[in-house]
Amino acid sequence: MVVAHSERATLRVGDVFLKVDADQARIDVEVEAMALAPVPTPKVLWHKPPVLAIAAVPGTALGRLGEPSTASPAAWAAAGAAIRRLHDAPLPPRSGQAGRGLDELAADLDGECEWLVTNGVLPADLVTRNRQVAEAALRPWTPVFTHGDLQIDHVFVDGDGITGIIDWSEAGQGDALYDLATVTLGHEEHLGDVVAGYGTDVDLDVIRAWGSVRSLLNVRWLVEHGFDPFAPGCEVDVLRSRL
Repeated sequence: MVVAHSERATLRVGDVFLKVDADQARIDVEVEAMALAPVPTPKVLWHKPPVLAIAAVPGTALGRLGEPSTASPAAWAAAGAAIRRLHDAPLPPRSGQAGRGLDELAADLDGECEWLVTNGVLPADLVTRNRQVAEAALRPWTPVFTHGDLQIDHVFVDGDGITGIIDWSEAGQGDALYDLATVTLGHEEHLGDVVAGYGTDVDLDVIRAWGSVRSLLNVRWLVEHGFDPFAPGCEVDVLRSRL
């Protein structure tokens, strides 16, 4: 068992990953995005709802949230270059995790902030400060092809090269800077390398804002699904770094 929660379970059998998901639409998004993305993705072996079987990609993860990354600066830059290829590709047909409307996103943020404070999960000053930082992300953007859940352990490398990007169920049209924020969440020391590989000017304040957005929105989900956002280097530490 690789990971399991109320939405999905992923199992590994040798070099095959079995993703069990009762939400057929989410599986459809993943299969479609992997077929369209101009970057290395896992090979789809077979698909018999509710199970999607994909081949393991070679290499090792770029890193893990809460742990120092051992990947080279060149590998981080290669990740930036791969993300840029994705963002330059033709738009997929669907809106993704990074493409929610501004009003919806602001309402979700305000609801989560209220829950975090009301339930004593996080101090009010920490939540308020990050809600202020998050405001910079709530501006119009030009939609691009985004991965939507580009966590550091979804990017695989071998030496200085990218060998695969996994877990595309949140892919779709969205804000490019959301992907850059997600891949460097908890590893902002590597943001310069990623941006160098990405190859164009980006607004670092907006990237930091998306980091606050993602962390504020994720804390409750993580707690309710048995994960620990308070672990060193994880979401709560990201929020604390904004103080």
